[in-house]
Amino acid sequence: MEILVCLKQVPDDSVELHLKPGTQEVNLEGVTPVVNAFDTYALEMATRLKEAVGGSITAITIGPEGAKDAVKTCLAVGANQGCLITDPSFEGADTLGKSKILAAAIRKLEADAGKPFDLIFCGREATDKATGQVGPQLAEALGVGVVTDLVDIQQTDAGVQAKQETEEGYRLVDTPLPCVVTVNKPPYDPRYPTIKSKLAARKMPIPTLDAAALGGVAPGAAGSHVVKVYEPAKRQAGVKLKEETCEETVAKAIAMMADAKVL
Repeated sequence: MEILVCLKQVPDDSVELHLKPGTQEVNLEGVTPVVNAFDTYALEMATRLKEAVGGSITAITIGPEGAKDAVKTCLAVGANQGCLITDPSFEGADTLGKSKILAAAIRKLEADAGKPFDLIFCGREATDKATGQVGPQLAEALGVGVVTDLVDIQQTDAGVQAKQETEEGYRLVDTPLPCVVTVNKPPYDPRYPTIKSKLAARKMPIPTLDAAALGGVAPGAAGSHVVKVYEPAKRQAGVKLKEETCEETVAKAIAMMADAKVL
């Protein structure tokens, strides 16, 4: 099975971020970029499927030259080859623009390899913007089906069966190939690279594709516009009630809520 995993390099979400004074720009100075968490889940699920049925995994990302580090991380934990899509004209593209760029890159890689991708994995969303739109928009651009919020997948005679998480529980979706899937957090964690796999990944070439190589593709007019960027309000510290009895504690809690006019 030929598998492609789309990934994104994002700021480390364990670090508290702030806006630059007087601007709506996020201050990323000193923040280490990492592979988006949901994309690591997608890669792990893809790797497990490859180990079960055989095949190859290609990891791709859109970004600057430094985003090659994200691709190398994927090469160390399951991907067989990778590719960086980079061009100054791609900077600032919204999700619709990025889906068009990814679709052009996928067609280019398929043409060069002489075979199509059977399955395209994306993370459910990116931890920096959390729009969850690139996967479905990419499927539309490629003209294939999409299944979202996967927590498991297995091959069938007719294609694949995806276990999809819903608000009520789970749903099993059978779909033919090719298709795009987006991955939620599965019941297992992504594997860690070994020293040997890290060293091997460093030596692997990572080709790049620019706008010219993709036939002059451009993001086009933005389909969305950011109105405002702001930091969430800080939560106030809670209040501990230490009354003599449970009845007195409940009474005081109700009185406090009444004073705050939340009742």
